[in-house]
Amino acid sequence: MSVTADPLAPLLELPGVADAVARARDALVAVHNHPVNRRGWPASAAEAGLRAARASAALDGAALGTGDTVADPVLAGAVRAVEESGRLLGAWRGAPLQALARLHVVAAADLVPAERHEAELGRPRPDAGVAARLGLLADLVTGGTRVPAPVLVAVVHGELLALAPFAAANGVVARAAARLTAVAAGLDPKGLAVPEVGHLRRAAEYRSAAAAFASGTPDGLREWLLHCCAQWEAGAREGTSIADART
Repeated sequence: MSVTADPLAPLLELPGVADAVARARDALVAVHNHPVNRRGWPASAAEAGLRAARASAALDGAALGTGDTVADPVLAGAVRAVEESGRLLGAWRGAPLQALARLHVVAAADLVPAERHEAELGRPRPDAGVAARLGLLADLVTGGTRVPAPVLVAVVHGELLALAPFAAANGVVARAAARLTAVAAGLDPKGLAVPEVGHLRRAAEYRSAAAAFASGTPDGLREWLLHCCAQWEAGAREGTSIADART
């Protein structure tokens, strides 16, 4: 009987990746073990989700106001995507392409003209290459790899950014899918971290690393993986600050 090699396993052998993965995991364990989060984690998770949405939207150029009204369409979509993620966990584990389509529907609803909603919302570009790569990504999410969760999360994030499968809101969808993958894979099971804030604070590095990932070279893949792991560490610190503020 033939054994299919894990397609992502070589990523762990890239210099520094295994250590970066371990640091990210340790940081996330710490925020989940914060005394406030042992019982009151839903409130922490709600605040983390809001901060994640704001940072994700800002990365895509949203104008962030200081009031409670969500006026910017990119921000409105990012908030809806985070909210919808909580209802998509089962779908992501079993039918990730359906979950991805739903994330796009809510993220891009205000960005796609009403007359094109039916044709574009939740529908990837009609390209055989896009469909094939999305299929491969779905295979990974549903058990096609055994790499540590930080690596899978980074690959989901980077591949969706590189592929840009939809007509609009690809960045917000990619970051929401990465967040959903982190919950599903057990990296951040309660959604307490905010790596999106780290990506925003290092926006130039984020974009450069994403482009490096898209190149497909070993150095480019390594650059993206190290960036993502570092931002999960930073996101854990952001999550800890949320919990600290509630003590």
